[in-house]
Amino acid sequence: NMENFIGGLSLKKYEDYINIFDALSHPVRIKIIGILSGGRQYVSELARLVDISRPLLYIHLKKLETAQLVTSSMEISGSGKAMKYYALQNFEIAVTKDLLFRLSEDIVIESPESG
Repeated sequence: NMENFIGGLSLKKYEDYINIFDALSHPVRIKIIGILSGGRQYVSELARLVDISRPLLYIHLKKLETAQLVTSSMEISGSGKAMKYYALQNFEIAVTKDLLFRLSEDIVIESPESG
């Protein structure tokens, strides 16, 4: 039985997986993960490498952070400037029919009230 994990956390709740699937559902976010797999980056450099604006980059990074796939930290540069760095968490996630079955058992679909 393979244990799915992100960083030091084992994944249990279906909500965690929904956040992960959501985070991985956009090519820009997969590109960000690819870049960060080579090492942490600060925001300006990451925006340049991905070739998108910083405001748009932050939207994508927020989804990756919500899924806990990336972490951020503030550091002060030698010149005294605050710099925000992003790093990729170590993770291993196997999406199998068995996993999706187990997650499905915890999902309750609310039917809209009939008027």
